[in-house]
Amino acid sequence: MALLTLTPREARRLAVAAQRLEAPRPAPSKADILDTIRHITCLQLDPINVVARTQLLVLFSRLGRYDPADLETLLWDDKRLFEYWAHAASILPVEDFPIVRPQMTHHKPGNGVWSRRVREWLEANAGFRQAILDEMAARGPLFAEQIESQANVPWTYDNTWGGGKDIRIMLDLLWYRGYVTVTRRMGNGYGLKKQWGLMEHQLGRRVHESPAERPVLVRRAVARALPALGPARLRDVKHYFTRHQYPGLDQALAALERDGVIQQVRLADGDGERPGPWFLHRDLLPTLERIRREAWQPQTVLLSPFDNLIADRDRTELLFDFYYRIEIYTPAAKRQYGYYVMPILHGDRLIGRVDPRMDRKTGRLLINAVHLEPGVTLDSRIRPVVVEAIESLAAFLGAEAIDYPPPL
Repeated sequence: MALLTLTPREARRLAVAAQRLEAPRPAPSKADILDTIRHITCLQLDPINVVARTQLLVLFSRLGRYDPADLETLLWDDKRLFEYWAHAASILPVEDFPIVRPQMTHHKPGNGVWSRRVREWLEANAGFRQAILDEMAARGPLFAEQIESQANVPWTYDNTWGGGKDIRIMLDLLWYRGYVTVTRRMGNGYGLKKQWGLMEHQLGRRVHESPAERPVLVRRAVARALPALGPARLRDVKHYFTRHQYPGLDQALAALERDGVIQQVRLADGDGERPGPWFLHRDLLPTLERIRREAWQPQTVLLSPFDNLIADRDRTELLFDFYYRIEIYTPAAKRQYGYYVMPILHGDRLIGRVDPRMDRKTGRLLINAVHLEPGVTLDSRIRPVVVEAIESLAAFLGAEAIDYPPPL
């Protein structure tokens, strides 16, 4: 049987639709937030707050002007979500705990200098580690400052975990290994001050259920990732959701294909075929039919630098012909576009990038620059939708005014 052939434009539109980036729903509810996270699998966490924290922006791009308090309610009160590692530190649906559990229990430290230091430090402080777990079991969730350091060997290495604080380092290591998790955050805009508890404080009885076999979980992870990716290659799956945590991926894809859950497709146009194989989840076939009827709903919206659609930079370049690298760690004089640049999604194209900053003291959204891709101009068709996308972001942020650069 001949493979279903997609054009590159259809592939882009499928990827956009799979990421719930068609026109947003009006007046989104808490249920819409949960449904969106479940569908795209995870929200990456990042502390940078130049505009807003990325987990808030990813939802904004899909839902429009929602209430961020609903996300916190889903996390801390309803406990429908939890924080753990996906393709980066992320917010995940609680039902996906079994999928990420092997990362916690099968963690194998590397042989590099850093891994060896961590391993030796943990071994030297086994009593300290157990004391934290015992205290949480007795007292419930705690903030770091409520925990007394009992480290036999203090952490003396430079690190990114809080300037050498033994308690914070131990909590982060216990988090990665699945012993503890964040049970509440304090502060505006999904704050950085974290309350920590045992994993069962957030997930309840799930943590005590018997684990499924790894091949079953890998297959489940693939079946979760593909509906959020659109057409995807094996390497695309590896980089999405449980990044690099797909042992036996070839076998999982083959089994899903045999069962009719996914099918191979071709990407081709007049310029030739894109090397594959490519896979498409059966749940996206109705979306493809709708796209071919020109019945999809494009929008123009700004994306977080860590948005799921563009988190895999190589895939972004292949599908959208859009080269994107974040320049936060690039010296200011060497930046090409800006510190925190948000790509502009226009329908099925990434047409440029906006360099914004929210000045919370004055309540103004400052647009430092707008950079358009080659061949794109601020004409009578593009300028209004870019301005509308910026105004939509400003409304979500509660900005009282917008400062535009020329020529906007």
